[in-house]
Amino acid sequence: MQERVRKRWRWLRRLVLALVLLLVLPPLGAYAALRVNYAGDVAEGTASRGRDAIWLGHAWVDGRKKDADLAAFAARIKGTGIRDLYVHAGPLEHDGTLPADRYPRAKWLLDAVRRTMPGVRVQAWLGDILATEGPDGLRLERGESRAAVVASARQILDAGFQGVHFDLEPLHSDDAHYLSLLDDLRELTRARGAQLSVAAHQIDPLPAAHTGVGALTGSEKWWSQEFFGQVARRVDQIAVMSYDTWMPLETMYGGYVAQQTELALEVTPESTDLLMGLPFFHEDDLGHHESAETVAAAVRGVRLGLGSTAPHRQRFGVALYVDFAAKEEDWTAYREDWH
Repeated sequence: MQERVRKRWRWLRRLVLALVLLLVLPPLGAYAALRVNYAGDVAEGTASRGRDAIWLGHAWVDGRKKDADLAAFAARIKGTGIRDLYVHAGPLEHDGTLPADRYPRAKWLLDAVRRTMPGVRVQAWLGDILATEGPDGLRLERGESRAAVVASARQILDAGFQGVHFDLEPLHSDDAHYLSLLDDLRELTRARGAQLSVAAHQIDPLPAAHTGVGALTGSEKWWSQEFFGQVARRVDQIAVMSYDTWMPLETMYGGYVAQQTELALEVTPESTDLLMGLPFFHEDDLGHHESAETVAAAVRGVRLGLGSTAPHRQRFGVALYVDFAAKEEDWTAYREDWH
């Protein structure tokens, strides 16, 4: 009965959000609807499941980081739920290949993490610009490019990484070539007992929003919820880039994250880890307002979305973006609000 009521309330709130955004003055309507999403108390038990992750910069594999840095980082994450490190080992070349000299200190990092942070996995973070909105970039429609990406993943696993994490952008919704690539990558990682994870675009806050924005601007910000689910079913982990949301106020941002959490939970299978991104960086531009996109607001939104949709789900966590831009206040909010 509680689950049925929760689903009905979630559906009603989404309907109200859609109607307000469509029928009322956009700024006022958006604020009111997202503020409703951000209201209420967080549910008991909506806290760390010990399945969190953090994106780490290239300095960890190119020689800039040393033993003292690793020791300080190990102390920093001790007692948190961080289990996966997405370490930037790319970028890929536009043909999908990965020069081996991109990660010369990988063995040092892998050995040191194994020694000092037992139970923590190191995944290679690989990415590239896609040629979806410009002439240059990786072209997933080319079979030889997809085969090269798979070969690069095999190369990374041969180097000792325990998984591979892909961030390919801008990735348009409903890209069948991307799904085909994930199928091939999953075959490889399963055979090797390794993790396959991806960074995911946000989900349409309104039906077919990605289509409308794409028609107006030539650029798609969101994925359809259906496509998100198709991706989630093909990977071990999916991390939503729930930042750079355009939201100007902290309450709006928190309400938006709550909605994104609900949408993602609805279509992510129980067998896949769903991670919601936390903004561990500080910028002020059109897409990201530092005063609005705070870690505290994101965590509260995540907890509200989790509590309203799947409060007992265990394969869930947060992902911290990114280590080299984080401030002490970000780490404090993560520890105090999520744990």
